[in-house]
Amino acid sequence: MKHHKQNEIPAEPVTHLFSRRFFTDDKITMAFLTSKEGCVLPRHQHDSEQLSYCISGALQFKIGGEEMILRAGELVEIPLKVPHEAVVVEDFTGIDVFSPIRSNWRDGTNNYLRQANQAK
Repeated sequence: MKHHKQNEIPAEPVTHLFSRRFFTDDKITMAFLTSKEGCVLPRHQHDSEQLSYCISGALQFKIGGEEMILRAGELVEIPLKVPHEAVVVEDFTGIDVFSPIRSNWRDGTNNYLRQANQAK
């Protein structure tokens, strides 16, 4: 057994609009996300299934050609390899879970997010 405390997971300020605290074990990545209105999560896909849960705020998602707004108390499932993108329409706090792990988060090679939200 391993016990984790959210406030002890290092915060990563990915951009001026998006930060996360995440941890990865052998099979799952779990992330606590905070993003500001206007943050763009550009179109991408990955070899992981994704569950996104909204604690507060709202995201305008486009997933595999379908659009939806994810609001507090709602969860969306994104199948692996399905292209998706989002825009934060209200300051957002949420949790993402990925399986298998997001190795590009662990090794820092997910530059698509950093490039889309560079400080202006």
